This record gives sequence, structure tokens and C-alpha cells, in this order.
Amino acid sequence: MITLEELTPGNLDAATGIRVRPDQEHAVSPVLQSLAEAYVHPDGVAWPRLITDGGRPVGFLMAFLGIDWHGDGTVHRSGLWRLNIAAGEQCKGYGRFAVESVAAEIRRRGGTELYVTWHPGPDGPGGFYLGLGFRATGETSGGQTVGVLDLT
Repeated sequence: MITLEELTPGNLDAATGIRVRPDQEHAVSPVLQSLAEAYVHPDGVAWPRLITDGGRPVGFLMAFLGIDWHGDGTVHRSGLWRLNIAAGEQCKGYGRFAVESVAAEIRRRGGTELYVTWHPGPDGPGGFYLGLGFRATGETSGGQTVGVLDLT
């Protein structure tokens, strides 16, 4: 059974032990960096979760909820900030589960769009996100493609 777990002292080592394939490391930050970013956003913007299957850690996700997108208070967005599926656990539906879980949390909070950014190019996860129904917005953020999924 696939579940999301809040991060605790008891599962912190399991979360920080999640490693993507070596050829993917350039496209996603390690879990430890994500947790540091969550820590410096204490206003509830970051939503980090460990993905487990039958209690076994298989991945990590971090959503952003109501982040000030431009830093000027004009646009607030929610979406998937990080997705790290362990190297030996990919292509088993955990990524789809993660996106669906973030979508459910955004809907629960009244949101209607789920944003994501991805490293462009043939070795990036663009095909994965587009296959789930995301569409590129034409924007970039930090050199990454911005995509959005309509949740209505």
C-alpha cells in the first residue's frame, strides 16, 4: 500500500537516504536540500512527505502551497516543488501517486491548478509531466520549464 508520511525524527534518515539515478542528479535537488528549504519557509509554504510502499521508503515529494511566485504578492501558486523517486523504484507508479497526492492536497485547500517545473531536454522529466496532463505555460523559472495541470 502506497502512502505519504509526514517527516519525523523516526523517518528522517529514510527520507534523506532517497537517491535518484546518477543520470538524474543534475535535474533534481537531493532530499536534504529540500528539507533545508522547507525549514527556511516556516510559514507552511513547504509540504514535504516521504513516499512509502508497505512501510518501505521509495520516494520523497515536496509541494509548495500558496507560494508568492514573483515575490511581490501579485501571484500565489501551489504545486510540486520536488519529486525524488529512488533509483530502483522508478516506473512503478510512485511518481504518478505523488502528483495525484499533491493534486488532492491542493484541491482540499481550494486550489484549481497544480504547477511544476522541470529540467528541459531529453534527459529531463518533461515527458512524464506532459503524459500526466500538464501543459507548458511558456514561462521558465530558474532555467526550468513551468508546467500547469488544471484541477477543475
